[in-house]
Amino acid sequence: MAVKTITIDIEAYNLLSRQKQTGQSFSQVIKAHFGDQPTASRFRALARSLRISSDALDAMESQVRARAKTRARAILR
Repeated sequence: MAVKTITIDIEAYNLLSRQKQTGQSFSQVIKAHFGDQPTASRFRALARSLRISSDALDAMESQVRARAKTRARAILR
């Protein structure tokens, strides 16, 4: 596996170090935080793998879309 050395200041190191669990590498901490982000399509694929019906998936999608249209949600944008 290839590696790359980076330089960070002490404050950044301390922040990163606090997130590190016993036995976990700094690379694992960084990947957990900045790696693949959850998306609707990944959730839908996961839900399908759990054998959730298409009707239930469609209902969930409708709820998410409806939330995006509410006034409270629109103000936050």
